[in-house]
Amino acid sequence: MSSNTILVVDDEIGIRELLSEILRDEGYQVALAENAGQARNWRKQARPDLVLLDIWMPDTDGITLLKEWASGGLLTMPVVMMSGHGTIDTAVEATRMGASGYLEKPVPLQKLLSTVGRALRGGQGKPPAILPLASLGRGPLIADLKKRLEQVANLRTPLLLTGEPGTGADLCARFLHRPNTPWVEPDTLAALTNAPFDLLERAKGGLLFLKEIGDLNRLAQKGLLLLLGKLEKYSVRLVCATSMPLAGLTAQGAYDPRLYEILSGLCIHIPALREHREDIPELASQILSRCIESGEVPLRQFSTAALNALRNHDWPGNLAQLTGAVHSLALTCAGDEISADDIKQILASSSPIQAVAGVPLNIPLREARDIFEKIYFEQLIDQENGNMSRVAERAGLERTHLYRKLKLLGIKLRNH
Repeated sequence: MSSNTILVVDDEIGIRELLSEILRDEGYQVALAENAGQARNWRKQARPDLVLLDIWMPDTDGITLLKEWASGGLLTMPVVMMSGHGTIDTAVEATRMGASGYLEKPVPLQKLLSTVGRALRGGQGKPPAILPLASLGRGPLIADLKKRLEQVANLRTPLLLTGEPGTGADLCARFLHRPNTPWVEPDTLAALTNAPFDLLERAKGGLLFLKEIGDLNRLAQKGLLLLLGKLEKYSVRLVCATSMPLAGLTAQGAYDPRLYEILSGLCIHIPALREHREDIPELASQILSRCIESGEVPLRQFSTAALNALRNHDWPGNLAQLTGAVHSLALTCAGDEISADDIKQILASSSPIQAVAGVPLNIPLREARDIFEKIYFEQLIDQENGNMSRVAERAGLERTHLYRKLKLLGIKLRNH
């Protein structure tokens, strides 16, 4: 017998009984709920391995319930939506909210079993790797961000996402991805130099997401320009992200003006976490819930003072830093409750400001960054005795980009 438990949520008793009989015959354990209220109560008590969720129900529709679970950190299992009269738009919305599949009723037997099997294999009892946009928060700034993304969702125009590192550009790009189409997110952007059209071939008919395009060398910029000219031919939606000031780089001559003009034609800014700090307590609780339900950490909870301490921190690393901090807290906390003192200790040990000496904090961010980069590269060059190949390798830069960076920072190379 299978140990997988499937929760069937449908207001029609005939549908519930039919699905229950089929699934039990296949060896699954089945729980039933006739409305969203019963499903909520069941989910609070346990986590099923899969949920079959009807969209149209009398008390609360399935899409709304899916959103509730996603925003409350409870969408830690695959959910397959069901509807007898759904639309493509409904299926797209459900997928963006975190649903892993969609079934039209009446559901053919083989379609049901194959969808259930695929969803369970993809879930494997762990939280989904792709988090919904609600994982960024629910305050006014994030609501505005979501509205802007919805307005451009059906466009084919290249989109540039700007914001500090760790703000969730990948989640925004995923929000724009249409289900059942390719998603391509290369680990590095080397293909822009070597084979830009290979990226288009892989993403044909889908979405191509390029991270940190502000750091491209001249050859890669030319490759991106070529790629932009072929998007329509391959029917690819391009979404790029950067934390760097492209306008400034263009003014300095480090960025191709034609490329900047195209990319800046449609631009959406992602706010830093400190700008919507009212979301931080709920986000921290969501992250902790996902850690607990995945089995990574034992049962924990935040004290009110701890949540307040998290809220008052500036989080220069944004959502990525908050996620890492919560995970560390959950693993190292001595008791069942994470206290304000635990928060202070973890933040003190990971504070990036303490690790950077000689950078005054009363100057603009760009000037502070230039000072830090100058210190960083001068120390690397000194440690590697002027071996620029090793400096480039340690810095994660190509040598041509490294030399351009050093020139911009006014660093003169010495003979060793």
